[in-house]
Amino acid sequence: MSGHGTSNFQPNSKVVRWIDSRLPLFSLANEQAIEFPTPKNLNYMWTFGAILMFMLITMMVSGIVLAMHYAANTDIAFERVEHIMRNVNFGWMIRYIHAVGASMFFFAVYMHLARGLYYGSYKAPREILWMLGVVILILMMATAFMGYVLPWGQMSFWGATVITNLFSAIPLVGHSIVELLWGGFAVDNPTLNRFFALHYLLPFMILGVVILHIWALHISGNNNPTGVSVKSAKDTVPFHPYITIKDLFAMVVFMLLYAYFVFYIPNYLGHPDNYIQANPLVTPAHIVPEWYLLPFYAMLRAIPSKLGGVVVMFSSLLILFLVPWLDTSRVRSAKYRPMFKIAFWIWVVACIGLGWLGAQPAEGLYVLLARIGTFYYFLFFLVLMPVIGLFETPKPVPNSIAEAVLQKGGHAHHDGAEKPAGSGEARPDAAPAAPKKD
Repeated sequence: MSGHGTSNFQPNSKVVRWIDSRLPLFSLANEQAIEFPTPKNLNYMWTFGAILMFMLITMMVSGIVLAMHYAANTDIAFERVEHIMRNVNFGWMIRYIHAVGASMFFFAVYMHLARGLYYGSYKAPREILWMLGVVILILMMATAFMGYVLPWGQMSFWGATVITNLFSAIPLVGHSIVELLWGGFAVDNPTLNRFFALHYLLPFMILGVVILHIWALHISGNNNPTGVSVKSAKDTVPFHPYITIKDLFAMVVFMLLYAYFVFYIPNYLGHPDNYIQANPLVTPAHIVPEWYLLPFYAMLRAIPSKLGGVVVMFSSLLILFLVPWLDTSRVRSAKYRPMFKIAFWIWVVACIGLGWLGAQPAEGLYVLLARIGTFYYFLFFLVLMPVIGLFETPKPVPNSIAEAVLQKGGHAHHDGAEKPAGSGEARPDAAPAAPKKD
């Protein structure tokens, strides 16, 4: 399912025909966004791709508007943020849309990542697609970190100080990298200027990688909950209206959650110390990043060596590039892999636990638990993923996507009662349906 087909698009408008004959934008859009064959059994976990595109556009538009009123100067940056909140028309809403949007963006990308791991969306021929997704995640983290510095509150200043200082652990070139990031010998006005410029630039880089990500998706085609490749036209439906309506519904539900945070609890996911202007002479009791970076912060603090902590923290991201080759199983979807499914859910619990531990003081039992969580994080990828794939006995996999959908449609029942065709939801792991006789 590569999306490379002869388009049947026949525009009615003469203007559209004239443009399309010279620059086939409309034919391309019809082929790749309307008629594009998509597995018919996609569930709502596949809607996070559309949600992420919506969030990227929302963050870019709101960020551009905020940049019109912001000044990257340590003397007035804090006051400019207050000016946006109090004096700019709807400035409070635009700022909260942007600040809360970062959390919503990361929530959606983590759900997208977890879905890819659970259903084996990284397996051939989707390795490049997966690696581009990891690049997007890393760029998002860099962008979010630099954006967190811009309000120039206490947590902004000290977060920038702590995180940039980590690079000093790199032998030989570490201190030079830190001075380059700072623009001097301490976090100050040149640092804020650099971070603002990069925070503004990186979203456009993310957009470019997203375009490559979508391109790679349309070459290899969508994965699906069964992990079975598309074998015939019976396995697919056109992207529009079947998938677009599903995406739209999920997006509306997601926007309701987003709006609830923006209008009712906009500061719930932030830190109160960031409403205190940055003061290099007063260190906060606990320096913590935003919640979406806490698991990696917990890994950093779990290692007693500064260099070791930095290596582990960055390795936790870089190891994701190797996932397509670490998984040795021939079955994609965890729905048919009982041992891998257990290991995966323990990994999810470990990641959530690391997020909670990252917000706790780095002492006593918290450090021990963080080390256990970090150990299992790497154990899952480096040991369990390759070993389970070699020894696990998977459940029977459907012969085709259409077969799995029909199994869910209720064509066979143990009690002999017939269910209306198409009722219920697909269950690819159900037993094969018995052929219906007249």
